[in-house]
Amino acid sequence: MRVAAALAHRDNDDFAKPGRLVEVRFIKGQSLSLTASRLLALMILTAGGDAWRDIPHRMRKADIRRGHKGNERIADMLEELHRTLFAEDDTSWRGRKATRRFPLIQMSKEEVEEEGHEGGWIEWEFTPDARRLIQESETYAVLNRQAVLGFRSTYALRLYEMGALRIHRRQSTWKGDVTALRAALGIDPDVYKDFAQLRRKVLTTAKAEIDQLAHFTVEWKEVRRGRAVAEIEIRFQAKDAPQQISTVDELERHSAGRRSRRDGGTETIVAPLGESSVRPIPARSRPQDGEAEAVVTFPLGSIHYAATPVFRDIARTHGGGWDIDLIAAAYREHMGARLSNLSGNKLKQSWTGFCESYASRRGRP
Repeated sequence: MRVAAALAHRDNDDFAKPGRLVEVRFIKGQSLSLTASRLLALMILTAGGDAWRDIPHRMRKADIRRGHKGNERIADMLEELHRTLFAEDDTSWRGRKATRRFPLIQMSKEEVEEEGHEGGWIEWEFTPDARRLIQESETYAVLNRQAVLGFRSTYALRLYEMGALRIHRRQSTWKGDVTALRAALGIDPDVYKDFAQLRRKVLTTAKAEIDQLAHFTVEWKEVRRGRAVAEIEIRFQAKDAPQQISTVDELERHSAGRRSRRDGGTETIVAPLGESSVRPIPARSRPQDGEAEAVVTFPLGSIHYAATPVFRDIARTHGGGWDIDLIAAAYREHMGARLSNLSGNKLKQSWTGFCESYASRRGRP
C-alpha cells in the first residue's frame, strides 16, 4: 500500500496491484470477462494506498467507458464483479484444510443519469476478505494503465499481471501443471480441453499481446511425460531499452491497427472527404504550477547528484541493488547516439526497462 500511494503521486500511468489479489483463484467454472477485469484494475488504481481501508471509493464513469458514449455497460460490469467468487486455501475451525470462497466487492452505487447527460460517478466498497488480502500482501505487481486497457484478451491480461508480479524476482518464472495454469488464467474447464488448442488460443495469443504492450516479454517451455504435457514453465524477461521505447510508442498510438502492426502488416488511414490527411501535432504545453518539470535529457555525470532525481530513484527501485552509476555508464554505452534523441516519458521508460534488464541478467550483487 505504501508503493501504491507513492505511485499515485507520480506523473505516469503506473499503479500497484497487491500480489495476493493477482494470485487469488477463481472458483471452478467462473472467471471475469475482459471488461470486468479492466474495471477491477481501475478500481484498485483509484483506491491506491487506501484500498485496504474500510471506506467507500469513488470513480468517474468517464474514466471507465473510454471511447464509448454511453454508460450502459457499466452496470453489467459491476454486477459481474458482485457475483464472481474467488477462492483461496484456508483452514477450518477444526484445523483441517479448507477452501475459502468470497467476492471482492460488497457494495456499489451507480448514479442515475439524467436525460441528455452521460456523466456521473460510481461508488463501491471492497469486502473484508478483499481488504484482508490487500493488507496482508507482501508483494505487488506494477501495472501500466494504458497496457491494461489495451489488451483484447482476458487471458493476456491475467498473464500480464502474473508476469508483472514476478519480473523483479531472482527467478522470474511461473511453474505448474495444466490444471494449475487453467486455474491461474481463469480458463473454463469446458473449453480448450486439448492442450494444442490451449496453446494456440490462449498462450500464443497472450504472448503476442504482452510482447507488444508490456514492459517484459514472455516465453514458455512444455515438459512432457510421454506425449502428454505434464508441466508448463513460463518465463518473463524484462525488455531492453530499445524495446521499451517501441512499447511506449505503441501504447501512445491508437489501438486501431494494433493487430496489423503486431503481425507485421500495414494500415492505411483515410481522411474524410473534404479533410486533409495531414493533421498538425499540438505542441507540448509547459508544466503548470505544482507539476514536475519535464525530463529533458539523461545526465552526463553521476546520477547520484543529478538535477533531476527521477533517474536516481528509478535505478534504486529497479536496478536490483547494483551501483546506480555503473548502470548509468552501461546504459550510455548501450544506447550510444540514440540517447540524444530521447526525452520525456520515452526516456524514463527506456531507462526503467534498462535497469530491470540489467538486474535480471546479472541477478543480485
